[in-house]
Amino acid sequence: MPNLVEQGMKSRLRKAMKRTQDYFFRTQHEDGYWWGELESNPTMEAEYIMLTHFMGSDEGDRIPRVAEDIRRRQSEDGSWRMYYGAPGDLSTSIECYFALKLAGDPTDAPHMARARAFILAQGGVPRARVFTKIWLALFGQWDWKGTPAMPPDMMLLPKWAPFNIYRFASWARATIVPMTIILTLHPTRPPRESAWVMELYPEGPVTFTLSRWRAKPFSLKGGFLLLDKALRVYCNLPFVPRRERALKAAVDWIVSHQEADGSWGGIQPPWVYSLIALSTLGYRLDHPVVAKGLEGFRQHWSLPSEDGRALRVQACLSPAWDTCLAMRGLLDSGVPPDHPAVRRAAAWLIREEIRVKGDWAVYRPHLEPSGWAFEFDNVHYPDIDDSAIIVTDLALARMNDDAGERARAASVDRAVAWLTGMQGSGGGWAAFDWNNESRELAEIPFADFGELLDPPSVDVTAHVLEMYGMLGYGMDHPPVRRGLAYIWDQQEHDGAWFGRWGVNYVYGTGAVLPALQALGVDMTQPRVRRAVEWLLAHQNPDGGWGETCVSYPDPSLRGQGESTPSQTSWALIALIAAGEALSEPVRRGVEFLLQRQQDDGTWDEPQFTGCGFPGYGPGNQPERYEPLDDPNSQGPELSAAFMINYHLYRNYFPLWALGRYAQAL
Repeated sequence: MPNLVEQGMKSRLRKAMKRTQDYFFRTQHEDGYWWGELESNPTMEAEYIMLTHFMGSDEGDRIPRVAEDIRRRQSEDGSWRMYYGAPGDLSTSIECYFALKLAGDPTDAPHMARARAFILAQGGVPRARVFTKIWLALFGQWDWKGTPAMPPDMMLLPKWAPFNIYRFASWARATIVPMTIILTLHPTRPPRESAWVMELYPEGPVTFTLSRWRAKPFSLKGGFLLLDKALRVYCNLPFVPRRERALKAAVDWIVSHQEADGSWGGIQPPWVYSLIALSTLGYRLDHPVVAKGLEGFRQHWSLPSEDGRALRVQACLSPAWDTCLAMRGLLDSGVPPDHPAVRRAAAWLIREEIRVKGDWAVYRPHLEPSGWAFEFDNVHYPDIDDSAIIVTDLALARMNDDAGERARAASVDRAVAWLTGMQGSGGGWAAFDWNNESRELAEIPFADFGELLDPPSVDVTAHVLEMYGMLGYGMDHPPVRRGLAYIWDQQEHDGAWFGRWGVNYVYGTGAVLPALQALGVDMTQPRVRRAVEWLLAHQNPDGGWGETCVSYPDPSLRGQGESTPSQTSWALIALIAAGEALSEPVRRGVEFLLQRQQDDGTWDEPQFTGCGFPGYGPGNQPERYEPLDDPNSQGPELSAAFMINYHLYRNYFPLWALGRYAQAL
């Protein structure tokens, strides 16, 4: 009887894997890549409306369609939220409300009245984050006195200086450079009076505050607030030496960093602020840089709804990430390494290897350029996480000709050398930068949203270590030895690992255990077994695993949440790596996936299981978590974070898990 049960499971696995494999075969782009929506929050749409209004760009029917997407994403309480299932967020709601007014929605419309009631109940504009206040100041709805000072003079600082732009993370750097122009010149282009939002001030439009965070006496943040006041005096002087030179340096940097698709940094924030900065300096709509930037938003970055009436603007594009993860799922589920779909994906990835030096070369100039970006176009910022997984995929794949094989091997060799050179001094790997850990920079008044630094993280480090293991490197290899020491040092008291780029401890732990197994680590040792016990203790009654985004501000919720296909898969992959493939919890987890697979080979997952910014400022965990009701906590709405729903996570991670389970059986 047990043999019959096992045979039945194998038959179900084969059918389930084939359905998902067929899904990926039919959805592969003819160029070889896979690419799914990167869903975030409606500030993307709101800021697009504000951007084009500020620029005076005629977008035809696009603005009404973008506004329709904003309306469709409004919650019943009138708010807009940062992730699926979240409570309403004040700043997001203010930006959406203002964007709809710019789009022509009347103040007395029912959906606007509900939004206004929510915003006022939360304290209105004075309690919004800095970036929201900057957007309002651009339109004369907030006084520029209530925004931070950030002079362009920092562009002239040497690379060893504390406030040199290369001390900030890649995404923050690309945002700060145009912000030095905006926060110095204070451009203001008021809209028609019917679009004003003075009604969002509970005590009238005279209360100006800089940051929604409260600085403690004699704290570093308090010191930076005093420095901000001094900088304001400096910036308002009638003559500032080298000011024109600094502004030119900022413009030159912006122009030189525009990507082939018109974006900056391959992400939305520096893109919109770069266009605003250039417009402020007199760049017209027909200037090649501006025209290219606006046209880029109209291409891949805009996704129409199924009925065509709404239009969504993505924060980023993820083709390289989606392609390497889909490729791994196919390979792990038994698709041959020379299968046409695998060859096409490998060929596309080989063509996408970055062969020019980006910003990383400022501190690592001796490295030969390599690596892959997250997006279609982003030569300045290859992604270490993507690159590690792509290297492993290319090492497993096989081309059908000698030239293809030579190109594949050469890409792998170059990328391994580049990744090795990007290892941080502490043994870990970050996402884009090297030794980017100047924590004091995260205390500046500008930093009440997102992350300003790119320190090493456990999940990225684990993916690099897994790459080494699958390439045959052992634990005696110096970079591996240092990486493992970093991993063990980061393990938490209960056995889990924090997840920087995925939600959250399930993601971190799910990345580490397969890396340890690939390197030949003894998976019976106590440190590994503690991680296994943590995963087993957090399995849900339905057999799956899930973790809420709120585990970022409240670690007591670690490993807790509604079961999702992607998080269940991460737990299963980890447990299988730890030798638990034949255990009852793993069987129940596999059953969760099998029972929830849809006829077309996909799964449904509205939850956000990807993380862009946890909202900590420095980028890694705080030493002390504020209570959720504390004024300095971002709360369960995650107002300082940036959460992501990768629409293909729900499909290729289950394929990985089922494939590895089938191998174990």
